[in-house]
Amino acid sequence: MGADILVVDDDKAHLSMLCTIISGWGHKPFGVEDGSDAIQSVAENPYDAILMDVRMAKVGGIEALSRIKEINPSIPVIIMTAYSSVDTAVEAMKIGAYDYLTKPLNFDELKLTLERALEHMNLIEENKNLKERISKEGASGIIGRSEPVKKLLEMVKTVAETEATVLILGESGTGKELFAKAIHSESNRKNAKLVTVNCAALTDTLLESELFGHEKGSFTGADKKRDGRFVQADHGTLFLDEVGEIPMPMQSKLLRALQEGEIQRVGSDEILKVDVRIIAATNRDLQEEARKGNFREDLYYRLNVVSLKIPALADRPEDIPLLASFFLSKFAERNRKKIKGFTPGAMDKLNHYKWPGNVRELENAVERAVILTAGEYISEKDLPPTIVDGLEDNEKPAVEAGSEASSHVGGKPLYEIEKIAIRETLAETGWNKSEAARILNITRTTLDNKIKKYGIESKN
Repeated sequence: MGADILVVDDDKAHLSMLCTIISGWGHKPFGVEDGSDAIQSVAENPYDAILMDVRMAKVGGIEALSRIKEINPSIPVIIMTAYSSVDTAVEAMKIGAYDYLTKPLNFDELKLTLERALEHMNLIEENKNLKERISKEGASGIIGRSEPVKKLLEMVKTVAETEATVLILGESGTGKELFAKAIHSESNRKNAKLVTVNCAALTDTLLESELFGHEKGSFTGADKKRDGRFVQADHGTLFLDEVGEIPMPMQSKLLRALQEGEIQRVGSDEILKVDVRIIAATNRDLQEEARKGNFREDLYYRLNVVSLKIPALADRPEDIPLLASFFLSKFAERNRKKIKGFTPGAMDKLNHYKWPGNVRELENAVERAVILTAGEYISEKDLPPTIVDGLEDNEKPAVEAGSEASSHVGGKPLYEIEKIAIRETLAETGWNKSEAARILNITRTTLDNKIKKYGIESKN
């Protein structure tokens, strides 16, 4: 179903041509010949996007844009301008235009820009619906509209109603724990606890104590009796994350707990009955590990009653804009920043990056961008260099050892990243603060305040 597009141009022949072209793309165009008519029409009709000329006889595009944004701030407005009026178009962008195109129009470019603008509107609406859904469902709300995610969500609802053990498969960073939470929240056990254990983070001895508990004095440091995760999850769900990392001696004890519903605390002969549903997750191929003798085959089949395969983010590209917009809203609110969205260029970079770190990498990239941006829209310069250059981690260009550029990713608090960005920009501009502020997209006053805050001094 096509979108409703308002076209505003006082050149009747050009207006008619644009309406004909837009209609041919499957949309429904509405043409008016002046900014004043556009303002009135927007007040009366919920258009999906606006294509508007800058120079018109009565009310020009800049004035109309300003008034339209007061009526409907979210509607994307694409400005048309002559090459000689590019400065005017930039002014329109500052007021809130979605993008601008120069005349004579390139219709392929117009089509692409219009599609992006409509996608932007869809994202705003879907993001709003997602927030409402997640508010009702809790933190286990899964974001996605791609076919793989839709099928998984249907599977989650089907499996959740049963008592079946579930094995969740997928690369690191795909959100396996979110799916475990979703299964629990949809199950008959949702009013009991969901208890999580990261099996990769504990040694053999500590993992046994963590899962089954221990008696006082059963080993060095056991100064009191302690219930394990199985007891804590009684009548609820136990999520065993990275289950493929469990050492072989522990696998036999875990198998008995799953088969018999019985455990023993470390240092105790007492057998405890527990009623626990197991959900396990791994990024390993457990069937292959069992074939190699690294994982018990009987435990693998006990865990793999039902399996869910979570796709890599690269295999669900339709979800990237929606996830990015959701994370933007989340981190903008957390950091008390008013950010409206991504520029088309920035979103294009996000869409074409391969995301070897999956959803977790996307979330981290958006959080970083929210912290660094000083404007209302996240642009390409706010994104990590690897994403802008289209490189994966193993393709990153070499950085001179000890250089500050090497501190831009990994192991640095975000305020340190901002400090480095400011200091390097000042160095590049020879401490021309006005030019540095322009590059960083902040005001000169803001730059002065940050220089003072971080104690940045010129090395000259």
